[in-house]
Amino acid sequence: MSQTSHTLAAGGENPRPAGAVQGPQRRLRLAAYPSLLAMPALLLLIAAMGYPLLTVSLRSFSDPDWGLQNYVWFFSTPVNVTVLWRTFSIAAWVTIVCVIAAYPYAYLMTAVGPRMRLVLILCVLVPFWVSGVVRTLAWVILLQDSGIINSLIRLAGFDSVKLIRTQTGVVIGMAQVLLPFMILPLYSVMRGIDLRLVQAARSLGARPSLAFLQIYLPLSLPGVFAGAIIVFILSLGFYITPALLGGPRSTMLSTLVQSQVLSLLNWGRGGAMGVVLLVATFVLLALAAPLMRQRHKQASRS
Repeated sequence: MSQTSHTLAAGGENPRPAGAVQGPQRRLRLAAYPSLLAMPALLLLIAAMGYPLLTVSLRSFSDPDWGLQNYVWFFSTPVNVTVLWRTFSIAAWVTIVCVIAAYPYAYLMTAVGPRMRLVLILCVLVPFWVSGVVRTLAWVILLQDSGIINSLIRLAGFDSVKLIRTQTGVVIGMAQVLLPFMILPLYSVMRGIDLRLVQAARSLGARPSLAFLQIYLPLSLPGVFAGAIIVFILSLGFYITPALLGGPRSTMLSTLVQSQVLSLLNWGRGGAMGVVLLVATFVLLALAAPLMRQRHKQASRS
């Protein structure tokens, strides 16, 4: 009788092939090297962002000659410094407007029933399916001097307001585009908050406003900070909306970069502008990180 027959007769199962790997062993092997799972995304990120960013950074030092002349030119030109400050100012205003508009909307998404919540989520996702150029052109129609908004203002008996080609119009258009990026992080945090904590505070005698400020608001701050960071960073690189809705007094740094690179073919100065904007953004994030971490810990303790 063969060896296989003796094994089956002894009650054992047919042995696995020598090269086969058990399912749990395969999972343990992948768990031991988690970086392998992130390797495709990491390679794509390096190819799509790392290499171009490195190239632009090198050209900011080497075009036309090696040195810091492009950065000296940037900081010695008052217009560049003014536009840099205006870029961060507009991004800050857009972030504030998005927080104010998104917070009650995200709270409403957690308070309504499943069907109404689905409708509200669809209203958030629909702008992603429409081109940014189309949405900006729609705001051009609404904000122009003879548009619907000014027509309603004149119908109410007030003088028309200059909205197009102003910084106010740029903030309105950018806030509408970036509002979903604030709503979704807020909703993801708010839906995890136990509303019984607020009810318990009210049952102990706290007013609704006090229970909201001391219980619900601190717990929702991580979502506010996460959405604010996303909106602020995305606002810094906007080009289409400021170009169509803004004017000379609302020019952002992205417009100057486009002018230097595509119009003047000056890659060195355009790269210097991009590097300055990138470094300034990292510095602000580094300064805000300890505050955000402290707020997150306080919310976790609460």
